Amino acid sequence: MARWLAQFVATAGRAPRVSSAPESSLVRYTPTAIALHWLTAALVAAALGLGLYMVGLKLSPLKLRLYSWHKWIGVTIFLLSAARLIRRAVYGTPPSATGPSWQRRAASLNHWLLYVLLICLPVSGWLMSSAYGVPVVYFGLVRLPDLLHKNKELADALKLLHEALAFSLLALVSVHAAAALKHHLLDNDDVLHRMLPLVRPRGWRDK
Repeated sequence: MARWLAQFVATAGRAPRVSSAPESSLVRYTPTAIALHWLTAALVAAALGLGLYMVGLKLSPLKLRLYSWHKWIGVTIFLLSAARLIRRAVYGTPPSATGPSWQRRAASLNHWLLYVLLICLPVSGWLMSSAYGVPVVYFGLVRLPDLLHKNKELADALKLLHEALAFSLLALVSVHAAAALKHHLLDNDDVLHRMLPLVRPRGWRDK
């Protein structure tokens, strides 16, 4: 996993490609950035879905197995988010899409809040597991160190925090998706195409 993430970051330095259409200022994200974005999105959807489903189950081998999968997905999201932040710091991002300044500021704020939650949410789950005295063993192979001593009261508080962060992430993702659809369906611009794989925007021509 570590070598795969390093390869992703190393190949992310390819220059973004620009639409040749004179009326468009579109700058697409690199293939690496697109792949990381959609892989993270798929894992977030899986983690949130598993979390909502498994909490209502009675204690059973199935519930324990789902909790393990949920933790593995959370650790993977943390690693991918760290890789994306490193890539962003090293290579930057394409220029902001055109539009009112308040929309650009709101989009930037939403992106940074998403990153904060993508880091903090898995860490809160890790802290919660440590406080409950249940170790996190990544893919059943790598045991992560306990971050806290066992403490039931603290674990219950961290559980509430974990749930609050999860619902906050769901809300931010919903806003992010709604904004992308608004650009695509109402504004009829190419903003969504910047992050869509295998889609050629209007006026696109490979350099």
